[in-house]
Amino acid sequence: MENFKKDGRKLSASFVTGAVALVFLIIGYQSALFIHKASVARIIADRDNPDTVFIVSNALAEMEDGPGGESGAAGTNGSEGGNLSGNRVGKGRRTEVRKGQAPVNDTVRKDAMRSDEAVQAYRSVKYRKKESFRFDPNTVSIDDLMRLGFSLKQAQSIDNYRKKGGRFRRKEDFAKSYVVDDSVYRRLEPYISIPLLDINEADSAAFETLPGIGKYFAARMVSYREELGGYSYKEQLMDIPHFDGEKFAGLEDLIEVGEGHYEPFRLWSATEKELEAHPYIDRYAAHSIVLFRENSPKEELTVENLVKAGIFGEERGNMLARCRIAEP
Repeated sequence: MENFKKDGRKLSASFVTGAVALVFLIIGYQSALFIHKASVARIIADRDNPDTVFIVSNALAEMEDGPGGESGAAGTNGSEGGNLSGNRVGKGRRTEVRKGQAPVNDTVRKDAMRSDEAVQAYRSVKYRKKESFRFDPNTVSIDDLMRLGFSLKQAQSIDNYRKKGGRFRRKEDFAKSYVVDDSVYRRLEPYISIPLLDINEADSAAFETLPGIGKYFAARMVSYREELGGYSYKEQLMDIPHFDGEKFAGLEDLIEVGEGHYEPFRLWSATEKELEAHPYIDRYAAHSIVLFRENSPKEELTVENLVKAGIFGEERGNMLARCRIAEP
């Protein structure tokens, strides 16, 4: 046979033929792998979304489910399987039912198998439509996380973190989760909505979710709120002993002050004893306020005038002035 030359050396025709055959063999092998994977995916998909309704006799149904089992009930009442139809013939005693055909007498309808985990994962990645809507990462469901673009495994990972006591206090905390890619966070960041904690509604357990707050401060935050008759502004938390500015700065952006069930402080109508119970008013100030309001016209009943009268110092007067005070 004729020889071929390459780089000054002769290659036999049989060597060239063998090389070409090897190339085709590799291509064929790769093609076979691709076809095999596609076929398996199609078979599993057909299994999980069957277009055939299989009908089995009551005798077979009784063997599988027992007399009066779920299968019999489904056959009588019509289950979800009633919406299925198809063109493939079942095995054994199963019978094919096509659209438009009446079901065979003395039969029951069998439900389709549940989705295979591999198919769910494949569909969640391949076919899900990514949506964007407002959500709280601390309460959003697994289904809604998947709607937002997360895979089933990612959604379950976020849910497991929450079940173990994890909490997303700020948007940035959600970004730190290892299942949240930077690109995903950039898309979802405008839609993340984490409600602020209302310090006039929260109980001690809710206060403990704040950074730097343990059982002691949580309990004090509740008890001091009762002494005040409700918080009027955030900074009142720093009236609590050892609740310093650093601790306050760590949670200031996570809280808000709602009115709750607390009424404005009745500075101009409360009894002397009730006035004295307020953290900003001592016994001397309480008695002086009663005398002042009894001897002043209504239009002069202001915290500013109490300061001018020497009943309060300027600092304490400013603290009281920021409180919600009922009209005279």
